[in-house]
Amino acid sequence: MRLLPREEEFFDLFVEVANRNKEAAHHLRELFAAPPERRTPHIEALKRLEHEADQITHEVVNRLDRTFITPLDREDIHQLASDLDDVMDAMDGTARRSQIFRLGLAPQGVKQLTEVIERMVAVLGEGVGRLKKGDDVMRYCIEAKQLEEEGDAIYHESLGQLFEKERDALEIIKWKEIYDNLEQTLDQSEDVANVLESITLKHA
Repeated sequence: MRLLPREEEFFDLFVEVANRNKEAAHHLRELFAAPPERRTPHIEALKRLEHEADQITHEVVNRLDRTFITPLDREDIHQLASDLDDVMDAMDGTARRSQIFRLGLAPQGVKQLTEVIERMVAVLGEGVGRLKKGDDVMRYCIEAKQLEEEGDAIYHESLGQLFEKERDALEIIKWKEIYDNLEQTLDQSEDVANVLESITLKHA
């Protein structure tokens, strides 16, 4: 893809959001690894990153309105920006729920899922970073889909364990919502991989 210099700014903005997603996923994992009384800094960091990602996403949309020639189809630019932002929103939403629900120590399944999410957004970050040159993007799309399947297996196994072992109905409701949100984060991450794949195939 031959690009004019100003067109490349779209790719740079995508990378900025992807990098914030990576940082957010790290805080999400640390949040559930920490005891409840030490979670606030991670929740605050996620809130800050979500705000920054929102601002960059708005910049993408504004730039899209002002740019006559774009390096990718307009709908692809809009979709990729939107899907990257959805991943961030999902992580921030989970962090906020951890605070609202006043959760205790996290079950092993939650820790495993946040670790898969951290790997997933790192893989997507690599894919987004290579989009400008169209360099080996598909490899990262495939890896992201494998991670979504890994996360799905953990999600179903962990829910089974939760219903089998937890006797407090309120705890079941709280942790089930956390599990559902983490699984949704992986689904939305897979949406990013699907858009990257679609863009790559169009420009192959």
